[in-house]
Order: sequence, then C-alpha cells, then structure tokens
Amino acid sequence: MSFLQAQDTPWGRWEVLLDESSYKVKRIIVNSGKRLSYQTHSKRQEHWMIVEGTAKVTLNGKELSIPAGQTVDIPVGAAHRIENASEASLVFIEIQTGSYFGEDDIVRLQDDYGRSSN
Repeated sequence: MSFLQAQDTPWGRWEVLLDESSYKVKRIIVNSGKRLSYQTHSKRQEHWMIVEGTAKVTLNGKELSIPAGQTVDIPVGAAHRIENASEASLVFIEIQTGSYFGEDDIVRLQDDYGRSSN
C-alpha cells in the first residue's frame, strides 16, 4: 500500500491515507507502552476508530478504555491523548474534519519526548 505521507515518531508511526480539502484520514500505530502528546487543536476535530488493540484515551482529564471496534470523538479544543498500555501494537484510524489539518495546529500540553508547546 502506498501512502500520501508517512512519519515515524518516538511513539510509533502515522500514515496519511486520504488528504482532501474538507477532511484528512490517517492510520496511526502506537507502539507498546507509548503514548502521544496530551494536546489540543484549534482548527479541527477528530474521530478515532480503534481497529487493533485497546486504547487508553485521556479526554479533558477523563480516562477511557476504548477496545477494538469502538470509537471516540475529540471535539475542537479538547485536551486529548491516546496511549497503548498493552504489549501488542495499537492501531487506529483518525478522521480529521475542520478548517485546517496541518501538524502546526497541535498545542502540546504535555509530552514524553520534550516537545511540549508550553
């Protein structure tokens, strides 16, 4: 499968599957024991579908366990993070909708890899 864009990260990998003017779709793989930044976006909302593994999601300070086959919605401006607390890989599909989808619309509130915006 070819991807429009792919990026390896300290926590895993993301791949852009579709990049349209009104939405973007990514496949995101989170390695065992890793998590993404606790972050917000001001120009997009996200819809996550867990396809492999179980996600530990923090949404505005509340922790949720989301198994494969379930979804979670991340509203514009919501503080959020996803974590893989299991030994297997966590894979989810992220659908972004809004007015802008650039990586510079990330405000990192906390980050395990020294990339916090604060």
